[in-house]
Amino acid sequence: MPLRIYNTLTGQKELFEPVNPGTVGIYLCGPTVYKPPHMGHMVGPVIFDAIKRYLTYTGYKVTLIVNITDVEDKLIAAAIEEKTTVVELAQRYTKDYFDALSGLGIDTIDHFPRASEHIAQIVQMCQTLIAKGFAYAAAGNVWFDVAKDGGYGKLSHRRPEDQESGLRELEGSGKRNPADFGLWKSAKADEPSWDSPWGKGRPGWHIECSAMSMKYLGETFDIHGGGMDLLFPHHENELAQSECCTGKPFARYWMHNGLTKIKTKLSSGELKSEKMSKSIGNVIDARLFLLQNGAELFRYILLSTHYRSPIDFSEDVLVAAKKGLTAFHRLAQRVARLGDTRAFNQANTIHVAESFKAKHADFFRSIPLLKAKFLEMMDDDFNTGGAIGVLHEMANEINSFLERANAERDKSADVLGAAIVTTQMLTNLGQVLGLFRAPVALSTSNDDGLAGKLMELLIKLREDARKSKNFALADGIRNGLSAIGVTLEDRAGGTDWRKD
Repeated sequence: MPLRIYNTLTGQKELFEPVNPGTVGIYLCGPTVYKPPHMGHMVGPVIFDAIKRYLTYTGYKVTLIVNITDVEDKLIAAAIEEKTTVVELAQRYTKDYFDALSGLGIDTIDHFPRASEHIAQIVQMCQTLIAKGFAYAAAGNVWFDVAKDGGYGKLSHRRPEDQESGLRELEGSGKRNPADFGLWKSAKADEPSWDSPWGKGRPGWHIECSAMSMKYLGETFDIHGGGMDLLFPHHENELAQSECCTGKPFARYWMHNGLTKIKTKLSSGELKSEKMSKSIGNVIDARLFLLQNGAELFRYILLSTHYRSPIDFSEDVLVAAKKGLTAFHRLAQRVARLGDTRAFNQANTIHVAESFKAKHADFFRSIPLLKAKFLEMMDDDFNTGGAIGVLHEMANEINSFLERANAERDKSADVLGAAIVTTQMLTNLGQVLGLFRAPVALSTSNDDGLAGKLMELLIKLREDARKSKNFALADGIRNGLSAIGVTLEDRAGGTDWRKD
């Protein structure tokens, strides 16, 4: 089915029709680099990395932009607190952000424009808005006149009077209405500043994204993304100033991902769920999480939930995700143990006898159908959670086939070939989401090296103990291995092992 995307602007799923056929431009609001990156900062990049991968897989040429806000009130306050400069602080935390992205395998972002490098475009945009009567200058500041924009509020469905200055807005003299927001701010002493027609100053937060997105993607582009917490006022203000400036639609589709929440258990035993936030202090350091759990687990957790839903982090979620991800690795290890897969991997095609296919006709029909189901899930507003569910269905089908074919006993070329080609299809689909970046190994086996030889010995000792009815010893071997994270699996063709 054709791709449909839920558009926040219209409140419904719409058929995806890019501005220019065959190409897609995506702008994702990036971080304000005043503190170390936490896992909440990684949600958008992981989601839109998967979206770009899928769009590319379906044939589009995609440009993905993620901005860096390196001029902003919070940065100035943090630099003062840390007794450093805004430039030094921004550079330090930008590097940390890039390191976290790299650790997650996010390498599909085409440009990381910085606000400080686009002052000329921002000043030009302010001048255009003033000339068109949508903005006014006062006491070195430039304000957007919300009352002049008849469409203001169409994205968030909030009234102009709901506009609040908040932490990111600078109150200044000459502001006509409470709802008006700053496009250019007169700089105070010792603050970063640039020359402008209104004197020394710096850009407002909202106009930074408008100027950068239009420079790289054009006055009208395809997809604007960001967290649900940015819908108002940031995205509403972006939309207003951009369309008033150009007289054209800004972004065709607005996509907002759910907020990241932390679940903690209270002394009463109840679970408390709070938004992950620097201000609350309940953030999970991105680098620490990656060191402890790895990148693939985090990606799996995020993509197992629909991007518009809240994302809960808890110990239970981690345990369930590890179990789900392990199912794929166990399948790959099982296939690897069937025989030498390297010859198959090096071949251009894998031949399976027609008679064998006829014998297992239901299996050979089910895998292409599941692939089609995977694509349907992704075409339904990038339903990655449903797509991962289909991957599990595919893994179950392959495991069931291996059982029916007595794969561990009948290690024929047909069994091995069928196992490899279907498992590789599963792996390829997972890689469309950015999973299995280090491809699930099909050419290695658990019985390589010293560890494998020791396991062979223990499995043989356990088998001998069972044959001699020394069940206490047999159970002791199994339980002892389980205690150190090794699971034994008894199959028709013998006993396999895996490290949990």
